[in-house]
Amino acid sequence: MPDQEDSPVNVTRGPGTTPARWTMLALALSFPTLITWLYFDVLAGSAAMQPAYLVGKTVQFLLPVIWVVFVARDGWQLRRPSTSGAGLGLAFGAAVCLAGGAVYFLAMRHFAYFDVATEVLRGKLDGAGITTPLRYVLLATFYSLFHSALEEYYWRWFVLGRLMHTWRLWPAAVVSSLGFMAHHVLLLESFFTGRPELWLPLSLAIAVGGVFWAWLYRRSDSLVGPWLSHLVIDAGIMVIGYDLLFVRG
Repeated sequence: MPDQEDSPVNVTRGPGTTPARWTMLALALSFPTLITWLYFDVLAGSAAMQPAYLVGKTVQFLLPVIWVVFVARDGWQLRRPSTSGAGLGLAFGAAVCLAGGAVYFLAMRHFAYFDVATEVLRGKLDGAGITTPLRYVLLATFYSLFHSALEEYYWRWFVLGRLMHTWRLWPAAVVSSLGFMAHHVLLLESFFTGRPELWLPLSLAIAVGGVFWAWLYRRSDSLVGPWLSHLVIDAGIMVIGYDLLFVRG
């Protein structure tokens, strides 16, 4: 297991635990949930929804850069990405997709509560201008390829890595993965309002996935495996979304 927070960018360990570091970590853990609540709930359907999303995501993904370069002033060293862990990551992602797809398409696709979830999803996407299959596919491609990579950089490389300045792997993995799960809870609860038997297990599954990706990242010393795994799972979710919106009706 590597001692440093290595992946596409190598960051050397900075000074010990400080109040500023814990403040930053509290912000990093909670900010994605705050911006999700803002754009997905408070501003949903309004003209401010897309600007809030863009500004919020920009701030979120710039936070690691701002902290490392301008606050902690750690040393940065660019390096070539390693494919170590890619096979295991792809296998995990494929297994999750196959299991989730089988449950949805073979057992749950025609359940009535998906009617409500579909209308909620359609309303959110309509508010963002995603009204055609082509636009949905473009959105799905962006999320699967690029947003998944940004989330791995944020949650595994930055949040997990910074927590491991003080904690061992498993406590850091659990805490970072609960933060990763939190904003998904808002999304899932909005689709399955009043159905905790649906959104709660799905939320916990996301946390478990986050712990696995944290372990894989530290084991492989690379973000490539977690990213590919995340990519495959996001693509599978987008396939189900396409079915709900444009096939199932």
